[in-house]
Amino acid sequence: MLKKIRIALAVVFFLGITLLLLDITGALHLWLGWMARIQFLPAVMAVNLGVIIALCLLTLVFGRVYCSVICPLGVLQDGIARVRVNALRRRKNHKPYGYKKELKWLRYGIWALFVAALIAGIQPLVALLAPYSAFGRIVSSIFQPVYLWCNNLFAWIAERAGSYTFYGKEVWLKSLPVLLVAIGTLLLVGVLAWTGGRTYCNAVCPVGTTLSFLSRFAMFRPVIDKSKCKDCHVCEHNCKASCINIKEHKIDYSRCVDCFNCIGDCKFGALRYRFAWKPAEKAAPAEETPSSDAADTGRRAFMTGTAVLLGTTLVDAQEKKLDGGFAEILDKKVPERTVPITPFGSKSVKDFYDRCTACQLCVAACPNNVLRPSGSLEHFMQPEMSYERGYCRPECVRCAEVCPSGAILGITKEQKTEYRVGIARINRDLCVVETRGTSCGNCARKCPIGAIRMVHLDPEDPESLLRPTVIEEKCIGCGACENLCPARPFSAITVDGRRDHLNA
Repeated sequence: MLKKIRIALAVVFFLGITLLLLDITGALHLWLGWMARIQFLPAVMAVNLGVIIALCLLTLVFGRVYCSVICPLGVLQDGIARVRVNALRRRKNHKPYGYKKELKWLRYGIWALFVAALIAGIQPLVALLAPYSAFGRIVSSIFQPVYLWCNNLFAWIAERAGSYTFYGKEVWLKSLPVLLVAIGTLLLVGVLAWTGGRTYCNAVCPVGTTLSFLSRFAMFRPVIDKSKCKDCHVCEHNCKASCINIKEHKIDYSRCVDCFNCIGDCKFGALRYRFAWKPAEKAAPAEETPSSDAADTGRRAFMTGTAVLLGTTLVDAQEKKLDGGFAEILDKKVPERTVPITPFGSKSVKDFYDRCTACQLCVAACPNNVLRPSGSLEHFMQPEMSYERGYCRPECVRCAEVCPSGAILGITKEQKTEYRVGIARINRDLCVVETRGTSCGNCARKCPIGAIRMVHLDPEDPESLLRPTVIEEKCIGCGACENLCPARPFSAITVDGRRDHLNA
């Protein structure tokens, strides 16, 4: 029963977070956004004490339930391991796993490196090791394009049937380096899960190591009754955490993820999930079965604790563009920016990158193709804004709605205009007014803030062409001017980031 409850909850969390990362409408966040906010690292970066305390208490009471239920990367490993185990069951005397000693040097070495990077503010390294960030990277870089291609196929079919139930979305490569890292992470996690179950969780994952400091003292945990154990090793061979040592009748609770496989597989009732802060109960006669009252108590404790946690968190390939149908328009290239542009709602460039976990949720949710993972070493995999494929529309606050770490504050559409994330600069050598002697003014017409005005090339000649100038104190850095500038491949007007954003 405990195993079925755990699997059901794990599937809910896994599908919920995956759909959040795949969602192209933004509607799911209202219902599922809390699942991202209760992930461990985003809660730490957001200094969400309620969630942090709840997760620590959950672990101290029930063990590493977080790893087997709430963490999507952990559930992904379980799915991969389950496929292998089901394949092995066709063989006689299959033994998927076995007890292994803890790799302390690797486990605590990676944990120390993670903590040092967190304190030093080396966020790319933190994002590389954090499980939720890794899962977000895998889904947004690998699975989302496939999802969008399927959506576009349905949109194509629906359009020819006279229906507009689906609409097409542009599929583009946001960052090749991040895609390669995502593929490498998926391969590493997949291989380790296929060959060793929860090896990644218990040897690499720093969040799992952090929770292990509490789980070894968990109030409720699986306990081996030596008087009933027949030394058949079935539980040991089915423990994907490789933490059951039947020879010594011991369980390494720092690595146990409370999957409850051992309890369900034991035919002799020698394993029970019980209150462990008191001496072991006297053994029942060999012919008797385990007390149903004790089993029910364990189930009720697990279900109650999970309900408390959920209650707490709930409170708290595109067609080519043609010019006139004849000449292909050149794609715009990314200009060099002196300061990166971070989203509206971030207090400053430093605060954003200090808090961002690179989970890619905002990148996946951006409807305007403005956010993408950075390829620079300093902010590798963390989002930045660029305007080659769109601009940040004043009415859109999608990234602020989905950010779980506090890197982007939850602002309203009205508050968005109070932020100054960038400032437009004009390159006279590229502007078509000066290079071609052609009237334009596209940037001034499209600026939603009115931060660009047109002035005469020759102030003394009222008949001369008008060229754009930027009113710096009004510019918010939305990028409409850069995106809609007809100059190619580089726009004549580009946006540089501001280091401080609020009322800059």
